Amino acid sequence: MGETITLLSKREIEKMRQAGRLAAQLLDHLTPMVKPGVTTLELNDEAEKWTQAHGAISAPLGYHGFPKSICTSVNHVVCHGIPNAKQILKEGDIINIDVTPILDSYHGDTSRTFFVGTPSPLAKRLVEVTEKCLMEAIKTVKPGSRIGDIGAIIQECAEPQGFSVVRDFVGHGVSKVFHTAPQIPHYGKRGKGKKLRSGMVFTIEPMINEGTWEAVILKDGWTAITKDRKLSAQFEHTIAVTETGVEILTLSD
Repeated sequence: MGETITLLSKREIEKMRQAGRLAAQLLDHLTPMVKPGVTTLELNDEAEKWTQAHGAISAPLGYHGFPKSICTSVNHVVCHGIPNAKQILKEGDIINIDVTPILDSYHGDTSRTFFVGTPSPLAKRLVEVTEKCLMEAIKTVKPGSRIGDIGAIIQECAEPQGFSVVRDFVGHGVSKVFHTAPQIPHYGKRGKGKKLRSGMVFTIEPMINEGTWEAVILKDGWTAITKDRKLSAQFEHTIAVTETGVEILTLSD
């Protein structure tokens, strides 16, 4: 945690804005494909084709050996699910799609959890609460706030609903580097942690579980699943701390 936090210049934040917009547009482009009968590999291949067509490259592809262009995390997969041809989406599934196109050297990192057909009432509530956790956390961001404030509000949003907050994966600084300082845990105490400053750019990406927060990594070395095999949802935005508050860089038009 002793790493230096880089503050981005206005020019760099404009580059991040462009990459972030592209990431949001990529998720918008994939949205109509998310339906029963589609494989996660089809989503991956369409994302790769679209990314290349827009003059960008997929950051996950080859990152520490990751074999695909996006992450597709279905139902009890917490994160880093690997798209494959045998995984066919079915009615009632939930799927998180996490994309990070690199445009002009800058990373736009965002994810959303989608319903495949009609979700169960519990799955619907989990996904809605997870998105609310993210948006409430973003509202706390401004110069002088603390990193602990972000995690605290996520816990306050999720835990009274009977859900749990994943501890093993965190938000992170992002710019020309995919993952850098600061780390942004999704649990914490108000008033603790590093102070936020204008020019900081990082992701907030809470993973909220139906049951236990504990995760297990599968043999592939990537796929993280809930220890109790219950549902997990996630939403992610890349945000910039501004002089007066916060700007979401990965908002959909």
